[in-house]
Amino acid sequence: MSETVTRRTYLDVLRGVAVLIMIEAHVIDSWTRAADRSTHAFRQSLVLGGFGAPLFLFLAGVAVAVSAGSKARRSGDRRAAMRAVQMRGLQIFLLAFVFRLQSLILSHGAWWTMLKVDILNIMGLSIVLAATIWGLLPDSRARLAAFAAGTAAFVWLAPAVRGFEALGALPNSIEGYLRPIPGLTNFTFFPWTGFVMAGAIVGILLDEARQPQADRRINLSLAAGGLLMAFLAHRASFLPPVDPRSTFWTTSASFFFIRLGLMSAGVGLAYLWELRPTLRLRSGQASGRGWSPLKTLGRHSLFVYWIHVEPVYGLISLPLHGAFTVAGAWAALGLFCLLMLAVVAFKDGRPGKFNRGSSLRNQLSRSAQPLMF
Repeated sequence: MSETVTRRTYLDVLRGVAVLIMIEAHVIDSWTRAADRSTHAFRQSLVLGGFGAPLFLFLAGVAVAVSAGSKARRSGDRRAAMRAVQMRGLQIFLLAFVFRLQSLILSHGAWWTMLKVDILNIMGLSIVLAATIWGLLPDSRARLAAFAAGTAAFVWLAPAVRGFEALGALPNSIEGYLRPIPGLTNFTFFPWTGFVMAGAIVGILLDEARQPQADRRINLSLAAGGLLMAFLAHRASFLPPVDPRSTFWTTSASFFFIRLGLMSAGVGLAYLWELRPTLRLRSGQASGRGWSPLKTLGRHSLFVYWIHVEPVYGLISLPLHGAFTVAGAWAALGLFCLLMLAVVAFKDGRPGKFNRGSSLRNQLSRSAQPLMF
């Protein structure tokens, strides 16, 4: 019997990268002093940090297709697989409100902040939508077409939706999911759900490539194709926008596809990273060995998200807010990342975790790719 790809550890690696970028964005934003916030170094730090959220959403889309496909093959019931993934999306959506409640209690916030629209709100509902599309369509070709259309819709309609004044008649708690409301909205469906839709396309391609050689071909294609997409989108960014209402950093299709191209390439590059000579190779399949900081962070991404925000933005770190130069904030960031990694390792509670594998980890390596978060 030919060997099949089980858990794709390179997705854990890329998710770990997303965790580090997320922490970087928050630490640099919170702990850099006012005098340095107009510098080139600070602005470039924010550009880098801006890749964390879309990467999480993109990987959530990848995981929707991979997880649903795996569940459907095991159970033989496509609708049951769809419902399982939908439930995970609803759990993430509900966790958004639990997270807000925690922040309200720990940082003495106002009650209206419970309605803020943040990444977990958008991610949870986008997972439900992506799972529904996956489950209602009968085959990969139809799903690929639907997710491509969904990606285009959420990207290209974003400027129009944000300029659609009739949305102002909706309650703020609903309007905030469609277009930004200052102080209430950090993320909206348009264009952010487009990253989940695009990730589902990659997830379908990976799920179809269940043999090691096919997995290799897909990932090398993602690496090359993603870089090409990013290059072409960058070139297109110098042309007049299709919709004059769009702005580059928020609703520009060019910026969306620059990020999408780089993230798609990141999947292939993470695959190649897992194939580096220090790792055990098995029929061309990426099969990591030993403890990995990136994979550890990636497998605990929701936990790290949950615990890191208060120490960065909350009352516990108030003396650090706006206290550092950009260089000092980066140094503090390094120490903070080590702290998060130590907390995660402690959470695992495995003596000798750094030097040998555990039965639980081996079981996880043989299981299907879990949903992000």
